[in-house]
Parts: sequence; structure tokens; C-alpha cells
Amino acid sequence: MTDFLGYGKEKRREGNLEILAGRVTFRDAFREMLESVSKNGHSFEECKQVLKDSAFFQYCKSQDIPVIIVSSGMEPLIRAILSNLLKFTRTARWNIKYRHPSSGYGHDKSQAILPYRNLTNRPLLFFFGDGVSDLSAAKHADVLFVKEKLDGENDLATYCTRENIPHVLFPDFSRALLVVRSIVEGTKTPEEWFGIGRA
Repeated sequence: MTDFLGYGKEKRREGNLEILAGRVTFRDAFREMLESVSKNGHSFEECKQVLKDSAFFQYCKSQDIPVIIVSSGMEPLIRAILSNLLKFTRTARWNIKYRHPSSGYGHDKSQAILPYRNLTNRPLLFFFGDGVSDLSAAKHADVLFVKEKLDGENDLATYCTRENIPHVLFPDFSRALLVVRSIVEGTKTPEEWFGIGRA
């Protein structure tokens, strides 16, 4: 969204690298990204993106695997959540209200998955991420999936490699489903997939 409607890919990329280097928080960089879109006059409705794979969600549902969507972006699948986080003004301008304002992440995704680690009958935690907004949650998943990006811009993979966080690269949810299914059905372990490294 920022690449095409905001201040552009080059400036957004600079912000991501600053986040990775620890010189700026995700919260502050993300606010700048969204403000650049809003300042260009683009409404929230105009910025929706579709992220959905029914085969993946149907499999998880059939196996009684809860799917929890946590996003720092504007995906319509979580519009109900975001509608409580966004403040609209009378103009077309909009800005973000952070769920975890005291965190440098703003929307600290680790806070969404950490409670599951403390359950008596703790489930295996799968987490899917694609960028710097996922850094806080990356080390808390049992099986971390990192989205492969065609342009080679993969900050989450860079972070995981630097921090020695095991992960599986995935191009899309149809390929991730194969990995999830093999782990749930016991034909492969997470460690085997970490060794393979790619869905």
C-alpha cells in the first residue's frame, strides 16, 4: 500500500532497514507509512487488500486448529478488528490507534500468541509472517513460516537468520498447508521442516 499509494517503495524500504538495524521502532515507521498514504488522499476503503485461501482455512477448521489473524496492515479479513483501531475524521484522512502503544511495535504480535504458550494443553503454535511487523512474534512460534517474496526483499527471513530463529519459507498458503498437514498428521516433524527450510 505504501509502495503504490504512499511515499513509495524506496522510502518504505529505507524504513524497514532502519527497523532491522534497531534505529527506529516498527510503531513509528509504520505510522509514517500510513500517514504517507493518508496524506496522498487515499481512503481506508481504497486501501483494502484481499488475503484469503479457503483450502488452508478449511483444513485448519477440519482439524480443530484455531486460526488467529494478527496484522499490522489493512487486510479486509481483519476489518472488524481494525475498525476498533482506526479513527476516521470528517475528511478522507485516517490514522492508526495502536493496540500496544507502549511497545515499540505498536501492534505487538507476540502479545497475541504468548497466552497460548501458557495453556495447560498447549497447542502447537504456527505463525505466518512476511515482514518487519512480525519480528516481535517470530521467536515465540513453534513453527514459523516466513513468506518468500519475489523481489528478494525478505526482512523477516534476514532477522530470523541473524537471530538463529528456525523457520520455513513459503511462497503461498497452498504450500504452507502441505507442511501444516504433515506436522499435524505426524509424517514430518517441525525440526525436519526446519532442515528442509522451504515449503
